[in-house]
Amino acid sequence: NGWTVVEDVVPKSNLDAVRQEVEAPTETHHSVRAMAKGIGHVGGFIAYNQALAPYLAEPRVLDPVKALLGPIVKISFTTATINLPGNPRGGWHADWPFNQNNAGHVKAPYPDTPMHVTTLWMLSAFSAENGGTLIVPGSHRESNNPTGDNGIDPEATHPEEMNASGSAGSVLVLDSRLWHSTAPNGTDEPRVSVVVRYAPWWLNTRVLWPDSLEQRYLVETTGKTENQQPPVPRDVFDGLPEDVKPLFSHWVE
Repeated sequence: NGWTVVEDVVPKSNLDAVRQEVEAPTETHHSVRAMAKGIGHVGGFIAYNQALAPYLAEPRVLDPVKALLGPIVKISFTTATINLPGNPRGGWHADWPFNQNNAGHVKAPYPDTPMHVTTLWMLSAFSAENGGTLIVPGSHRESNNPTGDNGIDPEATHPEEMNASGSAGSVLVLDSRLWHSTAPNGTDEPRVSVVVRYAPWWLNTRVLWPDSLEQRYLVETTGKTENQQPPVPRDVFDGLPEDVKPLFSHWVE
């Protein structure tokens, strides 16, 4: 069905400390545009905080990612994502490189091949009440998604939608083609997560580098915008666990 939940990846003994370390820099470095929609959002989060780094090569997450993408993978995105109380529902989409609104995207109809995996590290429990990510199971097998004018209203409810749920410390794993959207948080507590996306070695992530040649060319020729993931400072990279460094070596300044 294109998704699963791996339970208890972040140990309960460390969970509160990791969550607090993620919340603090999100308040400082958040995107103003995203905050206006009730979402604490920080792209390239590993450059600001490394509390999650010791777990990013956890075999229970990385082994199935490698089974889908091949034996050599890299991390393409690290994004703090916090649903604040009262945030509105978002629109249906698939993640980069399948989001047809991005300057860099696989043009629809795209092949039925996994090329990217999205993981959401649940530092709060995910539930229907607090905005557990909305998903449409099985939609990753479609050759397009609602960002590509496929006849599905991205703002409408879907008859097969469900909230992904799991305990704090678990990891939601999605084929990045899976249709998903931001869910409203109806509680009075933030729903805290970090989105980490994994790519095969051959997928060109240079388009995500701010002001790279690839990004400038695609933005200028398509008229669309593109995500930006700032590079990882050398001192941050040097402090990463040895088994995690290979996942970020392409991001080093």
